[in-house]
This record gives sequence, C-alpha cells and structure tokens, in this order.
Amino acid sequence: MIDASALAAKPVLEGDRIRLLPLADRHADAFHAAFQDPETRRLTGTHRDWSRAEIGAWVATCAQRTDRLDLAIEDRETGDYLGDLALSQIDQDNAHGAFRIALVPGATGRGLGPEAIRLLLGHAFDRVGLHRVQLEVFTYNERARRAYEACGFVLEGRLREALYWDGARHDVLLMAALRPAR
Repeated sequence: MIDASALAAKPVLEGDRIRLLPLADRHADAFHAAFQDPETRRLTGTHRDWSRAEIGAWVATCAQRTDRLDLAIEDRETGDYLGDLALSQIDQDNAHGAFRIALVPGATGRGLGPEAIRLLLGHAFDRVGLHRVQLEVFTYNERARRAYEACGFVLEGRLREALYWDGARHDVLLMAALRPAR
C-alpha cells in the first residue's frame, strides 16, 4: 500500500557524500544554469528553453506538491548544488512511479549519481511503498545506463526513434527497478 503522505512530507536523505533535500527557491539559479549547459540538455533530451522566471515559478510549487517528490542533490561538505532528481507519475493502484535525475556537468563521473539513485530508491520502496520505479534513458547515454544497472534497474524495452536530437532520431530505453524481496 502506498503512503501518499511520504510524497507530501518532503524528506532529507543523507548519503556518504551527498544530501537529498526538498528542491527550493535557493536552488533555482543553479537549476536554471544547469539546463543552459548543452550537454545537460542533450543527456536529458530537454528541447524547451526554460527562463529563470519559469524555473523559479515551478520550483516554488515543489514543496506543496503531494503527487510527486522533487529533491535537490547537494554536496554534504560544501552545500553545493549537484543536480536534482524526481519521483513522479505515481500510480497508487499499481504501486509504481517514474524516476529522473540530472547532474550538473562537474558532478558526473564521480559516483554521485548512483549514490543519489540508491537513496531515492530506498525512500520510494521503504517509505512511499512503491513496488516498481521506471525510467527512460537515451541509447547514447551509456554512462547513465551503466549507473542505473548498478542500482538495480533492468532493461525492459525500447521506444524506437522516440527522440529527435541534433538532426537524428534516437531510441529511448525503458528500464525499471523492483522493490527487493524481503
């Protein structure tokens, strides 16, 4: 059974090197800057150019949302913004949801993504009560695919030529992690 209050009560999740905490206005500038980076846009498939005002307005709604969980990823030592992640599209009847993550350019390749993913999956399975968490990753993002696999995600399908980027069509891979059997 899903505990919807676990989506309304925004947690702070502590890892060894990072902290996940509610996405807030103080993250909006860094969030906006990250999505101005061409590589971040490519890896996330972000076509739309969001203005700083639009990002600020959206971030301002995150704390009140009871249907999803949006968290900033911060460095535990410095408090620097490293990215964000979200648990959304919650299907209460079937106990599943969707997941996404985006790291700022300087935070990739250091194992921070898998640490953040594991923290969020633990919360999704143990506190929210989800049975399944799924995501989509582009075929050209092999680094992310390996990170997802290391965190228990399994390839389940392929959406052929679902992304049009930089003049070419790319496949989108569907992956999912299931709550560990106890």
